[in-house]
Amino acid sequence: MSSPDQFLYNKIIHLDGKSSRPVYLQIVHQIINAIQRGYLMKGMKLLGTRSMSDILKVHRKTVIAAYEELDAQGWVKTIPNKGTFVIESGNSNNIPVKAPQQQDLATYPKQTGFSFRQSNLLDNPFEHAACTYIFNDGVPDTRLSQIGSYSSFYSANLKRKSSYKKIGYYNTEGSEYFKEHLSQYLNLSRGLHISKSNLLITRSTEMSIYIISEILLSEGDLVVVGDPSYFSVNMIFQKSGAVIKTIPVDEQGIRTDLIEELCRKTKIRMLYLTPHHHYPTTVTLSAQRRIELLALASRYGFAIVEDDYDFEFHYDNSAILPMASADTNGMVIYVGSFGKSLAPGFRTGFIVAPENLMNEMRKYLGIIDRQGDIIMEQALGEMLEEGEINRHLKKSAKVYKERRDCFAGLLSEHLGDQINFRVPTGGLALWLEWKSPVNLFQLSSQCQQHNLFIPRTLLYQNKDYTALRLGFGHLNEDEMKQSLQILYQVNETLK
Repeated sequence: MSSPDQFLYNKIIHLDGKSSRPVYLQIVHQIINAIQRGYLMKGMKLLGTRSMSDILKVHRKTVIAAYEELDAQGWVKTIPNKGTFVIESGNSNNIPVKAPQQQDLATYPKQTGFSFRQSNLLDNPFEHAACTYIFNDGVPDTRLSQIGSYSSFYSANLKRKSSYKKIGYYNTEGSEYFKEHLSQYLNLSRGLHISKSNLLITRSTEMSIYIISEILLSEGDLVVVGDPSYFSVNMIFQKSGAVIKTIPVDEQGIRTDLIEELCRKTKIRMLYLTPHHHYPTTVTLSAQRRIELLALASRYGFAIVEDDYDFEFHYDNSAILPMASADTNGMVIYVGSFGKSLAPGFRTGFIVAPENLMNEMRKYLGIIDRQGDIIMEQALGEMLEEGEINRHLKKSAKVYKERRDCFAGLLSEHLGDQINFRVPTGGLALWLEWKSPVNLFQLSSQCQQHNLFIPRTLLYQNKDYTALRLGFGHLNEDEMKQSLQILYQVNETLK
């Protein structure tokens, strides 16, 4: 029968022969763990090295090394001719603790011993599946990214001696060099009139919206969004305690008449818009409604957050300038992403706003992203200065225009008699509405069984419409054909 000592040490020490950690350190860490949890008490004598090596089935020298390390760290003391004794204890009352029966001391706790707030609101809505063909909401094709060219800018910055100081210090406000060139780029491409003092560099659009929400929104504030709207941003607003009010979107964009009607009844704190191509329907906000919204914001005092998430992708004519370019009263906060057409690691977000608000935003950025990525920003600044960004955008825009036209043609061929859609002037996605309702969740589930994944975040269905937002930018012609063939076949079975 096993001795009590053998039972105790077999419970508190578990050696992993496949671990890269030395065996003697495994023994050390697990004995310390047992002391901290009160299983080995202050004053308790550890087994002799020979007995311990027999129980653990290791060489005696391994146990000797472990005891020496425990002694050096101050957990035990070895007294010649007497033995090794615990001199520190995790149990302040020095009350013996019953040896563990079920819990393995080598494992980490499965749950906390304290309560905390949990939010269903922030549950990850994104799904993944191991399918050959996948639809998304409109992202670029990384295969078109000239990663080698971009990497050369990054590596060149790392090799410069002048970069060493930049790596060691970041002022939490972003690279001044990058902000200088990005502000010039935004002025030229978007008709803005800003300097680098109006610019904040963030990691993503979501981070930008989070910072804005932390500063502008309080519990119970009313935020107006389009119907339908971008779920991820809505989650951020709701987490801030805001109340979200949806306003219908038609072929000219969000209904300004209904916003004005709402303003007469209650106070609006913020209006969130994606006017260049409304997310998810891709509709462009008309010029008349842009003017009306700027006038309403000035009259009723609400902030407009303009998210220009896909400005870089326009094909048929010149891109429509953002509302921020016509804002003379400081009512618009302009949010966007830069480098979306590049490789994922080369993208960044930004906020454009008046200086008084920008000063407050820098405080929040300094808390949540103090380190930043100074080398990446320096590389992006050089790509702007040398025209690399413009050259890539011209090349990629031609490819994405061809893909848009191809995708629209295939949709008409496969589903033309069952859906309505319009070809957008830009962006990387199309909005499809079914003429007769089908169960989109069933459609998605059965498509997945046929090797086509359609995430639930692309499904829009209520009593008024049955619709999908399907991205085409990441698909070549063959992938489009295969994906839409599966969608068509599954759709036929549900009719």
